[in-house]
Amino acid sequence: MTGKPTLDELGIDAAAQRWQRSGAGEGAIEVAMVTGAGPLAGDWVLMRVAGDPAGRVLVYDRHEWECFLDGVKNGEFDDGVAADAVELGRRWSRGGGGAAWGPAVGPRNRCSVN
Repeated sequence: MTGKPTLDELGIDAAAQRWQRSGAGEGAIEVAMVTGAGPLAGDWVLMRVAGDPAGRVLVYDRHEWECFLDGVKNGEFDDGVAADAVELGRRWSRGGGGAAWGPAVGPRNRCSVN
């Protein structure tokens, strides 16, 4: 296997999973936490779009998923409208907010690619 494993390679039946939804109706994002079988045993995260006629499922390993969540928490995917909130978070993390660390003073992001 090269690249990402497929559901078949992981020994996972998408229909048998317990999917968590971001909302109601078609277009909602669904996520399932699963454990692979055989040589690909381990924790995997499946993501799909409800109502996708092609039934596509994205597969992430645990590290990729944690990096994605880290990016969300640190405003990596925010657009210009949300930039003010990110800056406010940076100011908060430099003092007065009570956080142990934040984007401005935290340890180097372990998910960075350099």
